[in-house]
Amino acid sequence: MKKNLLIVTVFTLIITLLSFANFDAPSDRFPSHIAYKSIEGTLRGGPIEPDEHFLHPTRCAGCHGYDSLHIANIDADGNDINLVDDWETSMMGLAGKDPLWLAKVRHESLVNPAHAGELQNLCTSCHAPMGHYKAFFNGLAPYSLANLATDSLGQAGVACMGCHSIKDENLGSRFTGDIPYDTNHVAYGPFVGVMEGPMQLYVGILPMYSPHVSEGRFCSPCHTLISNTVDLSGNPTGGTFVEQATYHEWLNSSYPALDKSCQKCHMPQIEEPVKIAVGYTAIPGRTPFNQHKFTGANSYMVNLIKNNKTTLGISARDVNFDETLRDITDNLKNNTVNLEVSFISQASDSINFEVKLENKAGHKFPSGYPSRRAILQFVVVKENGDTLFASGKFNNAGEMLQTPSSGYEPHHNFINSQNQSQIYEMVMGDVSGNKTTVLERSSILLKDNRLVPKGFSTSHYTYDTVKMDALANADSDFNKNAGIQGTGSDIVHFQIPLNGYVGKVHTYASMHYVVLPPSFLTEMFSWLGSSTEIDAFNAMYIASDKAPVQIAIDSIKNINIINSVLDISLSNSISVFPNPTLDGAVYIESKTSAIMGIQVFNSKGQLVLNINNKSNLKSQKILLPDEKGLYYINIITQKGNISKKLLRI
Repeated sequence: MKKNLLIVTVFTLIITLLSFANFDAPSDRFPSHIAYKSIEGTLRGGPIEPDEHFLHPTRCAGCHGYDSLHIANIDADGNDINLVDDWETSMMGLAGKDPLWLAKVRHESLVNPAHAGELQNLCTSCHAPMGHYKAFFNGLAPYSLANLATDSLGQAGVACMGCHSIKDENLGSRFTGDIPYDTNHVAYGPFVGVMEGPMQLYVGILPMYSPHVSEGRFCSPCHTLISNTVDLSGNPTGGTFVEQATYHEWLNSSYPALDKSCQKCHMPQIEEPVKIAVGYTAIPGRTPFNQHKFTGANSYMVNLIKNNKTTLGISARDVNFDETLRDITDNLKNNTVNLEVSFISQASDSINFEVKLENKAGHKFPSGYPSRRAILQFVVVKENGDTLFASGKFNNAGEMLQTPSSGYEPHHNFINSQNQSQIYEMVMGDVSGNKTTVLERSSILLKDNRLVPKGFSTSHYTYDTVKMDALANADSDFNKNAGIQGTGSDIVHFQIPLNGYVGKVHTYASMHYVVLPPSFLTEMFSWLGSSTEIDAFNAMYIASDKAPVQIAIDSIKNINIINSVLDISLSNSISVFPNPTLDGAVYIESKTSAIMGIQVFNSKGQLVLNINNKSNLKSQKILLPDEKGLYYINIITQKGNISKKLLRI
């Protein structure tokens, strides 16, 4: 019996070794010169050593990367969904070599050189967590950009063990890079019935099941960032500023109650079983399988890094970058904002519209790094193609063509001038109350009208970290309906001057996402020539495609402006009833002037009823379409036009 058991064990070991030999990751993606390099500059292989705490992701690729036999890490249709290819071109995989981040950390260090060590050590805790915490555990902290430059473990960014060795210790209350790592050579995962042998044998890591890796609080240490404020001379004020609070934004939403964690959105799930280890066909398929795409909204930086990957020492294939970019574009267009434009009325020498924006994300939009903005563009075009009105105009780099002297556009509920634009963003202020992009100088919140998630409330316990600005908070339909909070939407009202124009108009409303507007870089680029990181990023930035991404659009065409002159007294002389109407029948009566015509538009501005009267009638019965909802009636009289709202219920 013992002899048979020994034979089986040896046979199993041989098959395992052969499977590893057959499923090595392609050398063009994982060159040996970047693998296993520690902060001390030594090279090693084999199981993790007792004094080491993290593995380079190349060590995980043998099982969880590309499968040349196409047996493991594929979906039901045979598509390759291996973890490594998806991860390496995400911003998680690129975090340690992100050229904007490197330049910005250097910028902050130049502004306050006395804090350089502290700043760099703090920033690497989330962008290069394995390198940072390896140095910390080995008594080599602080971990600087100079350390990172020679450490492939840090340059691997937020890699496999940078997440899977996080233990369940006070998660949800640990922020600003305070990551509770388990140093006992374990890897936590979401599946029960773990096959422990291969990982223990070949890399010296014990895989363990724990539900915390699938919960939103798992992300809290790096997705809530609170910085200490300094004045313009670099002296600490004793105050703090919430630079990013995506985790708290999620908590202050309806998503936790609906069991929609960060992972369920940013790591799209596959319900059918997936074999997750190359060469181990006996392992049961795992479900649900979370793809390691970490899909966000930063297509700009992913594309910039792709175009400079040789300079940055990145070996990921273009095909993987392209797939990541497709996923981000799909996410931006389908999972961020719903936009709907409605025609309201014509009154006097103007025409009125509403644009409703609904946040579809489980946090603010935009969220994360404070450079990001979403621009609402609203354009009305005459029948001949000339522009009648345009709000939200920007150039090819996503910079606004008109900016107030304050350096930022305030939140608007009502827009009636082309000089006004609705921009959803966060703007930081320094101790003097001036706009700043130096993160350590951020002291006050000058603006935050970013679209809040559904279920958001100012009475939630997290509100102190996710505040709105005063104008957004006072806006009667920003996250409110009849005074009740939680809609996750905003309605912007537009009054368009007609200036006597008569004829048809076409209206277009669109939302555009900008990762890095030029104005956010002005302070940093003032240090050109002082830093290799800033100079390098500037060269990449100049050559990059900076065009904003259009994420939503709606339009109303062929709105007919009959007569833009209105006698205000008509408002008292014309009655429209009943309103609302149950059966669609509506009566119109005029006390003084004959009714020459009646136009009825639906909420999309489409003409659904058009009546021309040849006789001098002062009363008229009309019948609304069967569809329930809001309608707008334009009554044409001898003295002018008047518009009213009608509701069919």
